[in-house]
Amino acid sequence: MDELINRITASVGIDADTAKQAVGAILAFLQKEGPADKVKEMLASVPGADALIALAPADGMMSMGGVMGLGQKLMGMGMGMGEISGVAKETMGFARENGSGDAIDEIVASIPGLSQFV
Repeated sequence: MDELINRITASVGIDADTAKQAVGAILAFLQKEGPADKVKEMLASVPGADALIALAPADGMMSMGGVMGLGQKLMGMGMGMGEISGVAKETMGFARENGSGDAIDEIVASIPGLSQFV
């Protein structure tokens, strides 16, 4: 987990706590919206994935779903679109580098609108 968070803080420029919450929110979103078998494979390639998901902010009462809902949650954490895209790209790139390339491709293809952020 530390390797991924360090990469995000260095490349995106956000603090470690925000990076952890953002990655957790992204992973929780993928777990909810993506194909279960492929997401499970991807999560296995991200050390500490369950701990990061536990750090994700809870959905609010007025939260929308899908990619827009994830964006709303991340913006609510004070992140801009560039930071959101940077965290998403680093997270997916990290999982891809750790053996989940095919799973990542299938997850991204299965969730409408996700490809524009990764």
